[in-house]
Amino acid sequence: MDQRQSRRNVFAAAAAGGIGFTGFTLVMPFLPLYIAELGTTDLGEIAMWTGLTLGATPTVTAISAPLWGRVGDKYGNKVLVIRSLTAFILTKAGMAFVTAPWQLFALRALLGVFAGYGALTISMAAQSVPRDRMARAIGAVQTGHRLGPAIGPVIGGLLAPLVGLRHSFLFAAAFYAAALVLVLVLYQDPPRPPATEKARGGWEVFSHLLRLPGFMLALFVIFGLQTVDRSFGPVLPLFVAQVGIDPQRIPIVSGILFSLGAVSAAFGSQLAPRLLGRRSAKDVIVSGTAVAAVAMAAIVAAPSLWVVGLSMSAVGLAIGVATTTIYSVAGSLLPADAHATGFGIMTTASLVGLAVSPVVAGFIGGSGLRIVFVADVALLIVLAVLVARRLRAEPAAPSTGAPLADS
Repeated sequence: MDQRQSRRNVFAAAAAGGIGFTGFTLVMPFLPLYIAELGTTDLGEIAMWTGLTLGATPTVTAISAPLWGRVGDKYGNKVLVIRSLTAFILTKAGMAFVTAPWQLFALRALLGVFAGYGALTISMAAQSVPRDRMARAIGAVQTGHRLGPAIGPVIGGLLAPLVGLRHSFLFAAAFYAAALVLVLVLYQDPPRPPATEKARGGWEVFSHLLRLPGFMLALFVIFGLQTVDRSFGPVLPLFVAQVGIDPQRIPIVSGILFSLGAVSAAFGSQLAPRLLGRRSAKDVIVSGTAVAAVAMAAIVAAPSLWVVGLSMSAVGLAIGVATTTIYSVAGSLLPADAHATGFGIMTTASLVGLAVSPVVAGFIGGSGLRIVFVADVALLIVLAVLVARRLRAEPAAPSTGAPLADS
């Protein structure tokens, strides 16, 4: 693939991801308020339905992602992203017409069969560049994934009072339509290398990937970081209400807080390739998880709006650095005939975290919102200790192809 098309592919993947995530966060951070609007009044029940609804899509997608990855390795990722974005358009529009929380849950569960395009865009960009540029390509796409959530909650917070939460879902569908057009026009699947031997079967590919040195460790780190990152959704608007914010200002204040974390994470995604050129993956990930744990602990110790804002920024930066690091180094391990499959398995790890996190946070939040942040601190400490003990300390810049391996 020529360099010009390579740049177009990375841009298309990053922009489509950013636009799509803008559409998602236009409405989903305010899901607790929408569920209340549908007639649910009990705080614990709102938190429960929010967690179940947010977790429905990633639960189903976690099962299907590696299988779709095998399809991507054979036929290209573009068709999978088109399929996924079309499903988002239809389901988001459908959410504007629901009358009960269980209908939201059902639509999100149906979406899970076709979802997962966000991680596919990472694979699209990584396949479009040489391996020595993989970290920058992945960082660009993850920056788009983070900037979308930085913009979406603010737009949603301003839009909701004007058109109502219900009609905001139609605007979200329009964002996904724009992302679909972008992929259709700009992206081209990279040419697949000619087969030099008999194609491997799916089970052979899966078992090979899971035996790669350090790959299982990478999957657990991805799971843990995603679990922490997505734990805010069911509880943050409710937590903002508890610190004394006027009810009319909760949507915009919550939107700003989500955006602070997202902008910081986008900066972290850009910072990660530079840090990997100077430090080992072990140092980068341990430092990131430690910073995030301290910031979470501050919310527990001194719950105020200013502390929450500063902590969200610190957590976003730290998780952005650690996430791009783990994806970039693990991505450099993947064989050519299993690239999309490998990213599909990483997607499963991410989506299991995405599925578990809001459900657990929703149920925990029904007993006490601050308990959610205590659980996040504990998980981050586990990640830091595990990486410190199991990850080799050699410099792990993807440009050098250094492996992520267990000790």
